[in-house]
Amino acid sequence: QVQLVESGGGLVQPGGSLRLSCAASGIAFSIYAMGWYRQAPGKQRELVARITNGGSTNYADSVKGRFTISRDNAKSTVLLQMNSLKPEDTAVYYCGADLTGTPHHWGQGTQVTVSS
Repeated sequence: QVQLVESGGGLVQPGGSLRLSCAASGIAFSIYAMGWYRQAPGKQRELVARITNGGSTNYADSVKGRFTISRDNAKSTVLLQMNSLKPEDTAVYYCGADLTGTPHHWGQGTQVTVSS
């Protein structure tokens, strides 16, 4: 059974930092590209950052220079370090695993709220 379990969300003030973690099980983690996506109320889910099985990364323009995605294949984990958070970063953040660009597997999501 495939499971992607996100953790690390919460409430943070503008300018603060959070680190999200996604632990995968039931998949051959090292062959998948892993991505972080987010969905704000009333908006479509969007790609935040993605890392390929080879370690190449890409980011949404809105988070470049503030967020960093990384992976640890030995632990089947993907991280998202989020710095200089803004209120517009408020959303539910999801972890996704894909082989072709579109995630085959999703986590349940973790809420990130940026507010003073």
